[in-house]
Amino acid sequence: MTDATRNLLEQHFHTAFAAPDGIAKLRELILTLAMQGKLVEQDPSDPPALELLKEIEKEKASHEGTKTRRGKEKKLPPVKAEEVPYELPLGWEWVRLGEIGQTQTGTTPKSGDNSSYGTDIPFIKPADIRADSVDYSNEGLSISGVEKYGRLAPAGSSLMVCIGTIGKTNIINRDCSFNQQINAVTPYKPLFPSYIQQFIRSSFFQAECWKQSSSTTIAILNKGKWESIPVALPPLPEQHRIVVRIDQLMARCDELEKLRREREEKRLAVHAAAIKQLIDPTLRAFAPSSEKNLRAFVPSCETKEPFTFLSQHFGELYTVKENVAELRKAILQLAVMGRLVPQDPNDPPARELLKEIEAEKQRLVKAGKIKKPKPLPPIKPEEVPYQLPQGWEWVRLGMVAEVNGGFAFKSSKYSNDGVRVVRISDFDEKGFKDDKIVRHPYSDDLASFSLETNNILMAMTGGTVGKSLLVKSLSEPMVVNQRVATIKMIEGIAPEYINGLIRTNLIQSVIQSAKNSTNDNISMGDITGFFVPLPPLPEQHRIVARIDQLMTLCDNLDQQIDSTTEKQTALLNAVMAQV
Repeated sequence: MTDATRNLLEQHFHTAFAAPDGIAKLRELILTLAMQGKLVEQDPSDPPALELLKEIEKEKASHEGTKTRRGKEKKLPPVKAEEVPYELPLGWEWVRLGEIGQTQTGTTPKSGDNSSYGTDIPFIKPADIRADSVDYSNEGLSISGVEKYGRLAPAGSSLMVCIGTIGKTNIINRDCSFNQQINAVTPYKPLFPSYIQQFIRSSFFQAECWKQSSSTTIAILNKGKWESIPVALPPLPEQHRIVVRIDQLMARCDELEKLRREREEKRLAVHAAAIKQLIDPTLRAFAPSSEKNLRAFVPSCETKEPFTFLSQHFGELYTVKENVAELRKAILQLAVMGRLVPQDPNDPPARELLKEIEAEKQRLVKAGKIKKPKPLPPIKPEEVPYQLPQGWEWVRLGMVAEVNGGFAFKSSKYSNDGVRVVRISDFDEKGFKDDKIVRHPYSDDLASFSLETNNILMAMTGGTVGKSLLVKSLSEPMVVNQRVATIKMIEGIAPEYINGLIRTNLIQSVIQSAKNSTNDNISMGDITGFFVPLPPLPEQHRIVARIDQLMTLCDNLDQQIDSTTEKQTALLNAVMAQV
């Protein structure tokens, strides 16, 4: 390895730490350099790989006709010039995998043959092959099972998954059998098995495996194609030097990953502690455990109020999207606690607003525009989650909004024409999804299920139960499918405020506890019973305006993170391209 390559590799360690996938790329680069003969110095006194191949031929000949090697193997063609991806150093040779090791494909004993299973020999399946180890503790075979059905690979063999998750590989440190999704190669003596394993991990070999595979519904790489893939073979002493150097550099990568993981965990923990104490009005400064985390993250920091700390270390904490997501939640939570904007004593109190809402509801009922709502139980003092500012009131959602379910459409009635049907899968918090629109012939009995602007849609079932969308505008008429609730505010309630409330832990925690454990359902009663901390109408509008400002800030933070990530990745790629 030249000094220039060595210096660039050192530079990668610093650059890789910053880039999101930098350490993974660094590992790939280390293997690439190793397999190109650029990781360690060549020694002209090493016997060339040609001599090693002669020894391998003698080893193969000595086993012909034995139990471990029956008959004469089919000779593989020499590696053609057009198959060679790069030039090798002097003394190296391109050979095929099957020339330097005995290859075999696994089998599985019949499931009903209990005598073939046991604990004598580990029986390896794809899930047992991990990046850093092989799990030998799962199902095993008996000696008779291996002799009758299984294929035995001795310790030092490399196993690789060749069906489905092609490329998963590791070396085994004990004799094993394996199933038909796995191929094995047992390097001939005197080859160094660890070098062969590292080459199988290299990007060139892995890419060739996928290139040679065939697929209909699942990728398959047969043994014939697998054993024909070229392998760069260095002299034996250099194989040992390469593996030692790879191990050293991979250990440094492990240290980097550990350091990065610890840093990220501290960043998340510190932010979580600050946000928790920002939201909890009973906590005015950091607790001792939180202060310890703070000092680990920012050694020079002193105990501060959470908001002050967040402000002073904004640039350090908001370099990961997880913290931005938590900040969004905190903004909404502070909003519905009355702590996002100041109260104005001149605002009419919420109890006056409730009188106006009740009068409006009676008018709508009398006009036949809404059904007479069922009485909702009052919120008892012991049920109140937290104390509200003066002028606010605790109410239930059904007291300030009309909540309706959707129509039970039959999918067989869907057509290319008609009114658009909104299903749970057709929206998220950002808007409507227009990739799989379904329609239904319109009739008068669908009028009450029509969607209107400023309605809030909420999923009532499935994995996304509780997700909501405030409908700002409609590009066409729409009707709502069953298990989607529509929430329509009575005049005097800002729909943006209620939509923000739905996304807070105050409501989402109720949704999680109300869900049917089998079907993930919430009922109309659950929704109408949601607790609503109701501020005066002018304050609702101030809150919404402030939320919009802060959510724009969060959007900008996400964009900055994406931009920084792209720059870090581009820098790493540029540095790697110089090698």
